[in-house]
Amino acid sequence: MRVYLDNAATTAIDKEVLTEMYQIMENQFGNPSSIHSHGREVRAVVEKARKKVATLLHASPSEIFFTSGGTEADNMAIHSGITDYGIKHAITSRTEHHAVLHTLEALEKSNLIKLSYVETDSRGNIDMNHLQQLLSLNGRSFVSLMHANNELGTLTDIGAAGELCGQYNAIFHCDTVQTMGHYPHDLQQLKVHFITCAAHKLHGPKGVGFLYINHSVKINPLIYGGSQERNMRGGTENVYGIAGLARALEIAYSGMPVHREYIQGLKDYMMERLRLSIPGIEFNGETGRDKSLYTVLNVSFPEMEMADMLLFNLDIAGISASGGSACSSGTNIGSHVLEAIGANPNRPAVRFSFSKYNTKEEIDYTVETIMKTCGV
Repeated sequence: MRVYLDNAATTAIDKEVLTEMYQIMENQFGNPSSIHSHGREVRAVVEKARKKVATLLHASPSEIFFTSGGTEADNMAIHSGITDYGIKHAITSRTEHHAVLHTLEALEKSNLIKLSYVETDSRGNIDMNHLQQLLSLNGRSFVSLMHANNELGTLTDIGAAGELCGQYNAIFHCDTVQTMGHYPHDLQQLKVHFITCAAHKLHGPKGVGFLYINHSVKINPLIYGGSQERNMRGGTENVYGIAGLARALEIAYSGMPVHREYIQGLKDYMMERLRLSIPGIEFNGETGRDKSLYTVLNVSFPEMEMADMLLFNLDIAGISASGGSACSSGTNIGSHVLEAIGANPNRPAVRFSFSKYNTKEEIDYTVETIMKTCGV
């Protein structure tokens, strides 16, 4: 049996998305920048996708810019948002994705900004009081906080964060890569300047995403070269990917309530089975339905001699999941997220992440495999 429980890393592409992409690949091959009929036809595909994304998010099509994925979108928002506005202070957390952390660290290393880290608790929750303190003690800041942690699943109240940023005239960037397509985002209500998306996290194709830039913000491109994306990103558009992204997001929104309940049920079921089967099991991050991303479960196993072999044994059994350890010795640098929340480095941690394609039978098989590995 083969079981895929690493959906936070990437998801299987939806067959409806593939069908739409194939049709465009076969029939509409023109360059969208060309002014002849072949080009105009393909330009229409791109703009239709942009309008579809904007409509779902309650944004304007002029605020959606297609990119190669979440990392590029994060880089563009952070680098351009900071340098073009001459901002000298940035705030983030130590549990952010490296696409955010490494970008901000590079800007700090270049002496362009002073970087502050907002405190988090042992479950990865942002300390909003500390965020307000950092905002009040510094000049205009650039704030980058993710909606849901990709390792822990802990959700951040980005509505509250956005309100605080508004009070102190800060620019707010939110990495929504893990939650796009899993939660509704109303960008007319949410006080945010930038959000990001990677299509492959929501059953779309790899190599494409988008950056939402609120109309109140004016920034320069990160990538120069051509007039594509209204002069905001040089390079011929990934037309098939863009169409696939829009279709994947449309499918995600149409089935969101049903899929959310189903996937949450799988997560709850696995938590209960693990609690009953493995003495001393714990969970990293928040697990409550209103505080945790329903697609992610980070499991902390009891200390064991074969801790380093847990993921290997799962893989041998045909089960794909991701590891995480707070240790940082040798070549195993561990998880910076688990280290940041003070997780026990001697307890092996595994992130299981679910999708609409998983089943209870797969959960049963996974738990039984874990029990054998743990000697239960």
